[in-house]
Amino acid sequence: MLSNIGVPGLILILVLALIIFGPKKLPEIGRAFGQTLREFKKSTRELTSDVMEEFEEEKKNVTK
Repeated sequence: MLSNIGVPGLILILVLALIIFGPKKLPEIGRAFGQTLREFKKSTRELTSDVMEEFEEEKKNVTK
């Protein structure tokens, strides 16, 4: 989905965000978005590792 935007589309989105939120709010919004994305990635990694641990345990139980 995001691969179809391209550079002109990103520039347009940035200009619209600058107009809507203003130059003072934009860094705060970016920071909040970054923190949210970081938390999402962390949760995804934890969930993936939990699933892999359960898979490994199940695999050990089957081979015994």
